[in-house]
Amino acid sequence: MLVASALVLLMTPGLALFYGGMVRRKNVLATFMYSFFALALVTVQWVLFGYSLAFGKTHGGFIGGFDYLLLNNVSLEPKGSIPHLVFMAFQLKFAIITPALISGAFVERMRFSAYVLFTLLWTTLVYDPVAHWTWAEGGWLFKLGVLDFAGGTVVHWTAGLSALICAVYMGKRLGYGRERFIPHDLPMTVMGAGLLWFGWFGFNAGSSLSAGPLAALAFVTTHVAAGAAALSWTTAEWFFRKRPTLLGFVSGLVAGLVAITPAAGFVSPGGSLAIGIISGVVCYGAVLLKEKLHYDDSLDAWGVHGVGGLLGALLVGVFSQAALNPAGADGLLQGNPALLGKQALAVLAVGAYTAVVTLVLLKLVDKLVGLRVTEEEERMGLDSTQHGEAAYTS
Repeated sequence: MLVASALVLLMTPGLALFYGGMVRRKNVLATFMYSFFALALVTVQWVLFGYSLAFGKTHGGFIGGFDYLLLNNVSLEPKGSIPHLVFMAFQLKFAIITPALISGAFVERMRFSAYVLFTLLWTTLVYDPVAHWTWAEGGWLFKLGVLDFAGGTVVHWTAGLSALICAVYMGKRLGYGRERFIPHDLPMTVMGAGLLWFGWFGFNAGSSLSAGPLAALAFVTTHVAAGAAALSWTTAEWFFRKRPTLLGFVSGLVAGLVAITPAAGFVSPGGSLAIGIISGVVCYGAVLLKEKLHYDDSLDAWGVHGVGGLLGALLVGVFSQAALNPAGADGLLQGNPALLGKQALAVLAVGAYTAVVTLVLLKLVDKLVGLRVTEEEERMGLDSTQHGEAAYTS
């Protein structure tokens, strides 16, 4: 579990590379800063009160109490099969990467001060409550029987939906629709995708909280879904745009990883193959739809994480098999349509809550510090105007 925690931690620097390669040269350090600053900011928030809100003793199934403030009462005592401190540290890595995912929607135009304030508030008011609902033993979705093995709803659906709201609320980048926004370093993005794939085994297999058959199942389903989605996205792109691209391949890869996340420990390898194929095509379609609707989700955080998380959460209700994991339940294909209904309810409830709180936070942060840089700062680039640095000297 310590190794799995380290793998999940590696995903956030991997995300920085994945996102950083897709922006323009003048914004790469600012894009890196979104991910790296979350590593520190969310760590401190988690220790102070975040873990307690997410996993403390429930208050009505909606929020944890103050049992674990400053990690009080969190030590070497068992939490399931592992020390409580290890469980806390593993969950911390999920809390870190979730707000960093949102940044893909507003890169190249958000003030850094606004990002810091928004991330702190969003983690506290969206991530922590939803994690409690879904994963804490007293959470209302947990008690309802909603399944989310490693964060399809808690991580990707919340982050992806918030990303869409951020993109629409903040508006398009200067020149969007008239200029071509070309990745400044595609090999950097590909390297980031490789690190995400590698780290995702800790994300999903580690969510079994043990080294055993369930971890093996999650490991295999994760890999199969990623490969299947990469192929289906690339095939769709090849058909519609007449040539396969490496950016399309790695985007499909990540879409498959996102979609299998809630299902990894509940479905068979065959089920994961189907989830991967479906997610690659559907998420590719969501990215194409962005071009039709003319909103600027800069790095497709909604198209990949939001749509992929939504799809994965629902497909758990189709492909889940109780025989594979007694903590799970049979899905639609095993004769139990009720699970699909529960999954849909969870998606709707989490989506509504996330959308409202995110919009309120954007309005609040905009009023307090201003969300968007000036036009002059945007033209100069955020590396120099927000951080006084340059990634490249020539």
